[in-house]
Amino acid sequence: MDSSTPITSDNPIIEVENLVKHFGKVEALTGITFNVTPGEVFGFIGNNGAGKSTTIRILLGILRATSGSAKVFGMNAWEDPVAIHKRLAYVPGDVNLWPNLTGGEVIDLFVSLRGGKAATADMRKRRDELIHKFELDPTKRCRTYSKGNRQKVALIAAFASDVELYLLDEPTSGLDPIMAQIFEDCVLEKKGQGKTLLLSSHIMSEVRDLADRVAVIRKGALVEAGAETEAAIAEMEAEAKRYAESIN
Repeated sequence: MDSSTPITSDNPIIEVENLVKHFGKVEALTGITFNVTPGEVFGFIGNNGAGKSTTIRILLGILRATSGSAKVFGMNAWEDPVAIHKRLAYVPGDVNLWPNLTGGEVIDLFVSLRGGKAATADMRKRRDELIHKFELDPTKRCRTYSKGNRQKVALIAAFASDVELYLLDEPTSGLDPIMAQIFEDCVLEKKGQGKTLLLSSHIMSEVRDLADRVAVIRKGALVEAGAETEAAIAEMEAEAKRYAESIN
C-alpha cells in the first residue's frame, strides 16, 4: 500500500527514529535517529562496520528493524518497499550484475525498474552522456567487467534515472580519482536539480566536498546527527588522531 505523505520541509524524505537492529546477540544499530530533508546532500559517515550499510538496507526494505521506525517518503520502509523503490535509485559499494547481460542492457533494465523509460529520447541521451563521461564500454558482457566498471554501471543507471532520492552506499568504491571526480560532478548536478541524496562513506574528504549536513555513526550509535559538515568531520578526524596516538 502507498501511504505516502506530501514531501515538504516539514515532512522529511527520510525519517529514522530510535532504530535498533540485532543480528543474534550482535547489536548492529543501537537506537539511531536522524532526518534527511528534501533537496540536500546528507552525509552518513563512519568506519567500515559502523552500521551505515545496515541502516541503508533497512531503508530499502531489505532488512527488517528489530525496533524503531524507518520511513521514506512518509512510508514504512518494510511495509511499502515497492512504492518506495519506484522513487529512488540505489548504488551499493559492491555491485553484482547479471554476467551474461551487457553493461548497456543492465543500465536500461535498472532505469526501467525505477519507473523510467529507457527508450525515450531524453533518457537515452542522458544515458549516453554518462556512458561517455564514465568511459564505459556498454557492449561488453558484465562478466568481463572489473570492480570499477561494475560500479560505473550502477552509477550510470542511478544518475540516468529521474527519481527523487539517491541512496549512495560507498559509491566510489573501485573508482580511480578521475572517475571519482566525475561522480562528484554528478552529485552536484542532481543537487542543483533539487534532488535529495544520502551519501554513505568512510572517506571524509568526499563527504566534506559534497554534504550539507552529516550523521557520524560509530559501532551502531550516532556520534553526531544532522550536524554541520565541517564541525562534525573535524571532530571525527580529531578522534581518529587521538586513537592513533593511544595505540602507538
